[in-house]
Amino acid sequence: MAKMKKSKMARAKTTKATTAKAKVGKAKAPKAKAGQAAKPAAKSREAAAAFPKVAPGELRTLFDFVRYAVSRFAEADLAFAHGTTDPVAEAAFLVCDTLNLHPDQFDIFAMARVTAAEAEQLLEVIQRRVTTRKPAAYLVNKAYMLGLPFYIDERVIVPRSFIGEILGSHFDGGDGSLIEDPEAVESVLDLCTGSGCLAVLASQRFPNARIDAVDLSPDALEVAAHNIDIYQLDDRVTLLQGDLFAPLGDARYDLIISNPPYVDDEGMDDLPDECRYEPELAFYGGADGLDLVRRILAEAKQHLTPQGGLLCEIGRGRDNIEAAFPDLPLLWLDTEESEAEVFWIAAVDL
Repeated sequence: MAKMKKSKMARAKTTKATTAKAKVGKAKAPKAKAGQAAKPAAKSREAAAAFPKVAPGELRTLFDFVRYAVSRFAEADLAFAHGTTDPVAEAAFLVCDTLNLHPDQFDIFAMARVTAAEAEQLLEVIQRRVTTRKPAAYLVNKAYMLGLPFYIDERVIVPRSFIGEILGSHFDGGDGSLIEDPEAVESVLDLCTGSGCLAVLASQRFPNARIDAVDLSPDALEVAAHNIDIYQLDDRVTLLQGDLFAPLGDARYDLIISNPPYVDDEGMDDLPDECRYEPELAFYGGADGLDLVRRILAEAKQHLTPQGGLLCEIGRGRDNIEAAFPDLPLLWLDTEESEAEVFWIAAVDL
């Protein structure tokens, strides 16, 4: 994401003020399917029984409800790893979305009073976040990247890739840009697209590019198709189901972006309850987390144009990658919230 001045209350890792082309609709979350991680239950029942009652009129303003939510979140020891990085940002996100406000509007309306009906809605969503420990994005079927809303449900991982910021900061054609002219990019591949959010962001950064977006999960591609339709990109973005490069034939691209599964065995054991609502397929990258990343590095050159390059997110796997590929001149890119979790390599260096 491009650097920006963030709202004090609605500060979030993936938020930047940008006008969305369409509103994201809400839908019921699907039932859990085979292969998904087990959902936490015992803690949910305990939290539900202990949740404090609020008398009508005790909480009046948006600020009141955010304060109340932060207290409940801290009391329940929730984890924040799904687009917001602290309880204040999460509370502001939930309060604003429930009231049909963009999170960036919180400061404007912080002292505005809510109606009795709105108060019921706010208390209900705050209680659900605490008692279920479900990520906020699943509760409201929405997540933001660079200020743009995307439809999200439990068929996909909640988007929180650092690649969105990097597309803005390192591919703008200015000083230090990794490409000379964004408008000259004609083709982009988004591997492991999930909800399709990076494909949408790439369509905005590279206005003349056709974009192929691949995912192994048919369920994830259904969500991606919804987001592609919302942003009216059906004529520019093609969704393909398959294992990494398998469905692409001999197609080549000026840019490949990928946020593949990269959580290792240790990381899977340490996942917070919130993350266990997300598809395990979107997390697990093998014993050291790099099974798919190795394959991407091995095969990417066959699908890049001579002037192209690969942008890939790998989490905490830098040491393993550098040990496995000591001769690759990987360029590590930082963001406001990450250090050396995304690398760039030009096609000529693969």
